Amino acid sequence: MAFAHDLELESSSSPLVFSVRRSEPELVAPAKPTPREIKILSEIDSQAGLRTQIPIIQFYRNDPSLAGKDPVQAIRNALAEALVFYYPFAGRIKEEGSDGKLVVDCNEEGVMFIEADADVTLDQFGDALKPPFPCFQELLYQPPGSDGITDAPIFLIQVTRLKCGGFILAIRFNHVMVDGVGLIHFTLTVAGIARGAMKEPPFQPVWSRELLFARDPPRVTFNHREYEQLTDSNDAVSTDFEQRSFFFGPTETASIRALLPRDLDQRATTFEVLTSYVWRCRTKALQIPPNEDVRMMCIVDARGKFDPPFPAGFYGSCFAFPAAVTGAGDLCEKPLEYAVQLIQKARGEVSEEYIDSVADLMASEGRPLFTVVRSCLVLDTTEAGFRNLDFGWGNALYGGMAVAGAGAFPAVNFHVPSQNAKGEEGILVLICLPSQVMKAFAKELDHNMHASEATSLIN
Repeated sequence: MAFAHDLELESSSSPLVFSVRRSEPELVAPAKPTPREIKILSEIDSQAGLRTQIPIIQFYRNDPSLAGKDPVQAIRNALAEALVFYYPFAGRIKEEGSDGKLVVDCNEEGVMFIEADADVTLDQFGDALKPPFPCFQELLYQPPGSDGITDAPIFLIQVTRLKCGGFILAIRFNHVMVDGVGLIHFTLTVAGIARGAMKEPPFQPVWSRELLFARDPPRVTFNHREYEQLTDSNDAVSTDFEQRSFFFGPTETASIRALLPRDLDQRATTFEVLTSYVWRCRTKALQIPPNEDVRMMCIVDARGKFDPPFPAGFYGSCFAFPAAVTGAGDLCEKPLEYAVQLIQKARGEVSEEYIDSVADLMASEGRPLFTVVRSCLVLDTTEAGFRNLDFGWGNALYGGMAVAGAGAFPAVNFHVPSQNAKGEEGILVLICLPSQVMKAFAKELDHNMHASEATSLIN
């Protein structure tokens, strides 16, 4: 539990530098003809906060038994086959009309694919793979003009062979077309086809975006504090941000849980506990005035909240990010249980009616952006299954989110399953903070845990 010490070591060590040789980007179209049509995206899909590109990254070891098999060819061919079932991904997003409604033109243009080779081995990345990754922009090269939300490839995929025989798969996806659950469904299909284990998706893809269209007339039935439009009272807005990830293993998690009453400790999930702890440490490090409101928005998948539940193969966005809101002073001064209960209450609000209310808000208020002032948003990917994506070379050593933040909004944290250098399983929290704040944040992580240890000794 020496977050500040580890941060100091990482900051002072020389970064790994290597070169990547890329082929010209190509477009991979579906392997067979697919329907040419226009499909309408839902109000949830079309909201301003989802109009961004999200990167993920996967690291794979060499498998000597597969000598002669090329991951680039295997994944490219499987991608073309998978696009027959997920053919809207090969199309282009268009904005229709003056109200900002989005549609997808299913025109078979294809997804962008880049073949690459790097003069580096997997072992050179170190014992514990974690973001930020060196030379990331070379591992997911973004050709000029390819990163638009409309009239651009919906997916960008780069497969980079390594000197050791391993490879890195990096994917960038347009969030208006698909959420994390849908992305896993698609990549599971590509992986299964690539390793010869399947010929069609494990879940039959379902469009059905009309399930999340706004009602007529719209009825906003909740106070959606996650969409409040605020003015930042802080004139000194930072433009210099730093990416880091912090590992919480069994020891760290137990130390945080020791700060909670026993009954709450037994009821609270690890996500709720870590999110509350990081929220409080982050607020202290940012030195937000005690009278100012702060909010933590937790992404909650809503597929199971509907009656009947959504079809298993639905791959559009079906989630909300309800906000826990409190004064900075209360958050920092009250016991950790206060923050945990706020997080639990906010997450518990999400229901079928809540999602319908969000869709109606989007339609009636012009698809507003979520609140960005003194806000943080968090997504738990520990159960998503990115590490289990097997393209024929086994599970990924690291699989999942490549960076913290989303588009122009840096304050998006991700929880990613991982191993440390000792082989312990735990959770990486990916975070992006102003550079001058990151050290203070790491010290807060340490300080509060030491306080927990002192309390345990006294008791």
